[in-house]
Amino acid sequence: MTKKRAILIAGPTASGKSALAIEKAKACGGYIVNTDSMQVYDVLRVLTARPPGDDLAIVDHHLYGHVHPSHNYSVAQWTGDVSLLLNREDLKDRVPVFVGGTGLYFKALLGGLSQMPDVPDTVRQKWRNQLEKAGPKALHALLAAQDPNAAGRIKPQDGQRIVRALEILEASGETITHWQSKGSEPLVDVDASEKICLLPERSVLDERVIARLHRMVKTGALEEVAALMALQLDKTLPAMKAIGVPEFIDHMIGNSDLETALRLANFSTRQYVKRQTTWFRHQLATNWQFY
Repeated sequence: MTKKRAILIAGPTASGKSALAIEKAKACGGYIVNTDSMQVYDVLRVLTARPPGDDLAIVDHHLYGHVHPSHNYSVAQWTGDVSLLLNREDLKDRVPVFVGGTGLYFKALLGGLSQMPDVPDTVRQKWRNQLEKAGPKALHALLAAQDPNAAGRIKPQDGQRIVRALEILEASGETITHWQSKGSEPLVDVDASEKICLLPERSVLDERVIARLHRMVKTGALEEVAALMALQLDKTLPAMKAIGVPEFIDHMIGNSDLETALRLANFSTRQYVKRQTTWFRHQLATNWQFY
């Protein structure tokens, strides 16, 4: 496949990415591709700030809300979906505008992320259950016997990374060390693509975050959380850990009032914005335009 020029727009939550993406896509006759790991999930349209219907009517949007929340959607699956999209005959002459706040998606897009195999949900759940039952130290000892290189880099108390190494080993028959040594090909023309990162002042972002949270509650966020609760999903799934979901679940089961839930969701969002901002400042190459 001939890699095409693209427009990449990264930035933390509430930085104004979506509006800029629409402006850019309209100007070049392009289409928008979701580059946010939470906006892929169905049900959570309001709470993950997916583009509203008015925006969808202006420009074509792709890879939004196409994954059921019971699924643990991976970076590898996203890159696979992007590859299919870029190869579509009806889109081949149009410029893709990638917009979102997930740094690893951008890294994968530009070829800076090791390719990892898909892990079946059954395998993933098996090792998460093992972690709950046996604890991280026991699983670290198991990992040390099967992949000593990975065990040497992962702390015995880091349950998530231990589980990740074990599930990859079972799913692929190869160690995570093996997969990490394999580079990936960029999905777009890196040199020809326009790369923009929006980093407004934190005070501006903080004001936008709290205003948006209140707006979300007024426009259906609590109803979305109720619909998610009705699915009775595992609490460790990504969709169940989306910012606002744990806080509003606590409110809806009577553990807190709405004001407390909003305050906690605001705090979680601000912490997330801080992590995003730090990542983009330190991980994006110097050939990005920062605003």
